Amino acid sequence: MDAMMMDAMSKDMASMPEMAKMDMDLMQACMDACAACEQACTVCSTQGMECASACMNCADMCNTMMRMMMRMQGMTPAVMLAMLDACIAMCQMCQDMCMEHDDPVCKMCADSCMACMEACVALKTSLV
Repeated sequence: MDAMMMDAMSKDMASMPEMAKMDMDLMQACMDACAACEQACTVCSTQGMECASACMNCADMCNTMMRMMMRMQGMTPAVMLAMLDACIAMCQMCQDMCMEHDDPVCKMCADSCMACMEACVALKTSLV
């Protein structure tokens, strides 16, 4: 996300006391990880493996998480934490399924899921 948009989001969040402590660097890292995971899961879902539906669901979850973070108006800590938990759970499930396959695309997807989980956990930790 560009600097102007991050600055505007920071100003919006400053007006929401419950979200004012959001670490914008962690949020940016989480959005980047969600975007990368969405792309990797989308590629993996086309491989015809049993993990295809899990990968498509994970791609959708990552996309939704990223879009919610970009639209901070109306966001509350409880909603953000619930969404982060859901994204973490979906990435974990997708990673577990992809690790069952000896396939380089599935390995890339599993690695992206792990990076997304780590970014979501870091953001969640900063909020609690």
